[in-house]
Amino acid sequence: MVKHRVFAAVTLLEVVLVLGLVLHCNARRQRESAGVIPANRHLARQLELTDLAIWTEARYTRHPSQADRFAPFQDLPSSLEHFPAGSVVPPPERAPEPAQESR
Repeated sequence: MVKHRVFAAVTLLEVVLVLGLVLHCNARRQRESAGVIPANRHLARQLELTDLAIWTEARYTRHPSQADRFAPFQDLPSSLEHFPAGSVVPPPERAPEPAQESR
């Protein structure tokens, strides 16, 4: 009868300890990164960066607005997707075709 109470007490202590560590790390991370975001914004403004690099995998997932339609299939037209991010990023929208002049 004592074993299950000891187990429950140790488990509860571990849960409280893990929760305390998570809260402590979150608070510390917020304190340390308080000045990083304004510094990054200033750096992006100075370097005139226009796009957010979402993933570091392939060029068509790094900057979706800069990708062409066939970039994922540069190896072979029927090749499988190499990178997991390619299944999350939709293909770029097709540019409207220019109106043909009738003469």
